[in-house]
Amino acid sequence: MDDKITLLGVKGGPSLRKGSSMPTASVLRMDGKTMLIDAGVGATRSAVEAGVELLDIDVIFITHLHSDHILDLGSLLYTAWTNGLRRVVPVYGPPGTQEFWSHFLRAMSFDHGIRMADEGRVDLADLVEFHEIGDDWTTDIGGIRVAALRVDHPPVTDCFALRFDGSASSVCFSSDTCYFPPLGPFASGVDVLVHEAILIGGVEKVLQRTGGGDKMRAHLVGSHTEAVDVGRIATAAMVGTLVLHHMLPVDDPDFGDADWRNEVSKTWNGPLLIGKDGMEIPLKTAASKV
Repeated sequence: MDDKITLLGVKGGPSLRKGSSMPTASVLRMDGKTMLIDAGVGATRSAVEAGVELLDIDVIFITHLHSDHILDLGSLLYTAWTNGLRRVVPVYGPPGTQEFWSHFLRAMSFDHGIRMADEGRVDLADLVEFHEIGDDWTTDIGGIRVAALRVDHPPVTDCFALRFDGSASSVCFSSDTCYFPPLGPFASGVDVLVHEAILIGGVEKVLQRTGGGDKMRAHLVGSHTEAVDVGRIATAAMVGTLVLHHMLPVDDPDFGDADWRNEVSKTWNGPLLIGKDGMEIPLKTAASKV
């Protein structure tokens, strides 16, 4: 199994339209481990379509509790269970992640109980193990060092970037954040930085489509990173490859890859990938560009 990142969904925000990209979810394969980072709606189906067997997912990370990052967590775990899951899956997330899961299982109690009694399945509640992410948090996943950094994504307080350092490669996911210079030192030297991004010129178009007003505008501008500032983070960190995901707007015909490149290139002159649903990024290739 080659080390790689698979972007399952690259759309910023929870709204969906016909033909649009899917909300945030990514799979990181590193040192024999398959790790899911965030689980926006559709992540279950997108993982299967990308060739990721649900039973092969070793661990799940949730960066924060916005719906476009967690809505499919319950569905994915439950579907893995109906596919034959019988081992414990660790889930790492901010405070409230386990509460989300508990409410999901309660909502599924009728089906859950019937399937245990009628099909002889083990109790799914015993197969999911939660660990809380906080400040100065690190853990080890099969020799992969994982670290978290609290980022600035108001009004959400518990929102974390994640860094993965394996035997031969390193990756950082920014999570959702406004321009946050401490991300530079945190991501220093990684082979791949996967960072959210917003085009200020596209904000008004988003508001027109979603019916948002001044409060939504203030949130989008104040809680996310302009593309030109994403370049600043990548340059400060001296990363190997910069990948844009959780992009806004991502499905507007008036804005395309050239717009993203034009903005990012003002502050970053290294390898740049504009994320697409289903995009695979081999880590050997990315590492060779450092």
